[in-house]
Amino acid sequence: MRDIKGLSLKELSESLTRWGERPFHARQIFDWIYKKGIMDFSLMSDLSSGLRARLKNDFYVVGLDLAKKVKSKDGTEKFLLQLKDGDLIESVIIPAAKRVTGCVSTQAGCKFACAFCASGVSGFKRDLSHLEIIDEALYLKNGSSGNKLTHLVFMGVGEPLDNYDNVLKAIRQINLPETMNIGARRITISTCGIIPGIKRLAGEGMQIELSVSLHASDDETRSRLMPVNKKYPLRELIKACGDYAGKTNRQVTFEYILIEGVNSGLRDARNLIKILKGLNCKVNLIPCNPVKESGIMPPSQTSAWLFRGALMNGGLNVTLRGKRGDDIEAACGQLRLRYGKK
Repeated sequence: MRDIKGLSLKELSESLTRWGERPFHARQIFDWIYKKGIMDFSLMSDLSSGLRARLKNDFYVVGLDLAKKVKSKDGTEKFLLQLKDGDLIESVIIPAAKRVTGCVSTQAGCKFACAFCASGVSGFKRDLSHLEIIDEALYLKNGSSGNKLTHLVFMGVGEPLDNYDNVLKAIRQINLPETMNIGARRITISTCGIIPGIKRLAGEGMQIELSVSLHASDDETRSRLMPVNKKYPLRELIKACGDYAGKTNRQVTFEYILIEGVNSGLRDARNLIKILKGLNCKVNLIPCNPVKESGIMPPSQTSAWLFRGALMNGGLNVTLRGKRGDDIEAACGQLRLRYGKK
């Protein structure tokens, strides 16, 4: 059996024509899957029973199963999903007043071993295919209130720019009007700082939002938190981000997880102002989720506000994000790690 999402609208029309069916049925099938959230061919009521049976015999729609679902008191929902080969990934729905954001994984596990992240604790397994990534997005859309997904962020388990081709192929398909129709400006790729990937992304001609996990304002601290910094140090990374902003005319977001006793002091804030001054960017401060395996703890609320104030006084565009899903261990990889120990 084949994954029907692997066919474009034109390819599905041609397949139906070879079957002796009318090609306009392809549009109906796409509407059922991508617009109405129906994953069962037998429920596609405006198709003939014979066509439904043929589709069910030849194709499937979603190739993953739910292993675990948890819901936070703030409305955040986290899904532990099992792929066909048994590997586990995580996806998250984050509802807000005017948007519903889906957070998807791009790899099973992660090879970059960031100290504050649980994604790589159990090692790297493999890249996800572009169809598995689309499966996640569809699963989240169907699981959200009103079958609605307005924004998509590649911030789940794995490094998106380490699985570049599959991620971009998924985005191009998700972006299509006949599929999920999520605009490029509503899609964010988050990277730990893979400079060749950032440069390549800048040349795609798509106004995808770029989010860079910074998390430190000096190479020594960042290398301790994020080993990838030894290969792609801060100075080179900041230059690549500036080039991206200039080429795409998009503001780069720097994610900065505040960790008590590590990177949340006023000296860190002053260094951050120095390296980001004049760049078309914003800084998204995030008090860390506790990761017991790494001994990571967030700073006090007062310390977080002082850090934010220092950056604002230094002329930076800053947001201080409230933590979401603390009660369900919503940080990347936590549910997968806990489930895998059972």
